[in-house]
Amino acid sequence: MANCTHDCSTCSSNCGTRSKNSFIKPINKHASVKRVVAVASGKGGVGKSLVTALLAVRAAARGYHVGILDADITGPSIPKAFGVLGHAYGTDGAIQPVAAKSGIKLMSMNTLLEHEDDPVVWRGSLIAGAATQFWTDVEWGDLDMMFIDMPPGTGDVPLTVFQSIPLSGVVVVTTPQDLVEMIVGKAVNMAKMMEIPLLGIAENMSYYVCPDCGKAHEIFGASRVEGLKEKYGFPAAARLPLSEATRTLADGGRIEEADTDPLAEIFAQIERSRLIENRAK
Repeated sequence: MANCTHDCSTCSSNCGTRSKNSFIKPINKHASVKRVVAVASGKGGVGKSLVTALLAVRAAARGYHVGILDADITGPSIPKAFGVLGHAYGTDGAIQPVAAKSGIKLMSMNTLLEHEDDPVVWRGSLIAGAATQFWTDVEWGDLDMMFIDMPPGTGDVPLTVFQSIPLSGVVVVTTPQDLVEMIVGKAVNMAKMMEIPLLGIAENMSYYVCPDCGKAHEIFGASRVEGLKEKYGFPAAARLPLSEATRTLADGGRIEEADTDPLAEIFAQIERSRLIENRAK
């Protein structure tokens, strides 16, 4: 390509000179993961962390060994949703993740900070490097599934994760609003550029069920998820309601008690997704 710097690590172009998987990092030598799924979106505030947590909870409830890599370094929320107060610690050159009540292993920047409200004031390269280290330096053990809670957008960290970690696929999260199609398009096009399979699209805050009359109200507009599923070729879709119960459980660190049934179709697709080659040599 014209103006090529020959440094693929700073470029998302899918040109002919790029070496496929040239930046894939080996997982920690004391870890192995069968499937890795990124949960992403083109913008923030759509509920990526919620979808990540619910997918992990559903997997654990079905007997899978599960981990969550919180790649949202500057805005981590996974530990709070699971009520995890402990800290990750290092032993023999590796980082030990923390565990939720159900046994789900968690690695998040907030498990390394003294106080959960301490800011992470780092430049992009350091943030991206930290996300990669959660893959290479954490002693995850043997996991059937790992879910990666991605930061919003298509910048440094999503690019680094997509290039450095072997992925079984990506789940895109959105909401039923006017600019939804542009947001989904950005996430989809990035995944396609990086040759990462689309596993499903989850529309969060899709509707609200009135507790008095039982009627569903589409507060943020008519659902678009089926149209987006067809347009972009997602094999599975989900509609998640605005739920006071789920909000209360997440705020109270009890997300493991939440209803995961709305994500059943997407989870079934994850179970069918490809296995990855990841064991460190």
